[in-house]
Amino acid sequence: MDVKTGLFYFFSAVLLFAAFRVITARNPVYSALYLVLAFFQAAAIWILLRAEFLAIALVLVYVGAVMVLFLFVVMMLDINVDSLRQGFWKHFPLAAGVGVLIVLEMAAVLMGGFRISEEPKAVAVLGQSVAQVSNTKELGILIYTQYIYPLEIAAVILLVAIIAAIALTLRQRKDSKHIDPSVQVRVRSKDRMEVVKMPATQSFAARDAAMPAEAIAGTEKQP
Repeated sequence: MDVKTGLFYFFSAVLLFAAFRVITARNPVYSALYLVLAFFQAAAIWILLRAEFLAIALVLVYVGAVMVLFLFVVMMLDINVDSLRQGFWKHFPLAAGVGVLIVLEMAAVLMGGFRISEEPKAVAVLGQSVAQVSNTKELGILIYTQYIYPLEIAAVILLVAIIAAIALTLRQRKDSKHIDPSVQVRVRSKDRMEVVKMPATQSFAARDAAMPAEAIAGTEKQP
């Protein structure tokens, strides 16, 4: 067994352990951290398969953005773990059966690839070997030419999902002060402020006439 095969089995073992701990950890924060570890191990396996772009995209997108967001949300929410675990053993047989079925299906699909005894030889592409071709460039050309319509459909679906999530979680607070934009657009300058001409000084009689009786009584009681 060479070094590459040993690293593959090591990363795979850590990935399986991290994935198992994601669903068995009692603390949601620990589950999120184990999921970050699983993403890093999957990225390492992608690097062993010479898919550097997919490995870097996995780390930057999922670990650097999505999982950090999940981790902050889980840490800020006051989640009652005991209430979430109620009924766990009730649904465990069904979940275990589905899990075993998925494992058997993946084994049936992937066992054929494990029988390859030697690495495929490089094939010449346009006079160059595969090792000299940038897989990132070839992947970009393939996505934006042959799979451009599925990419656009996926972008539209994600946009609709973002708008739906904002619309479902947006709550209007009763104590918040806001102005209707249509009313604000139709406002005129003379409606905003009224200029009143007043003399610089006033006599006590004019002041008492302008002030209400309660205010005058309050000023008289002051020492």
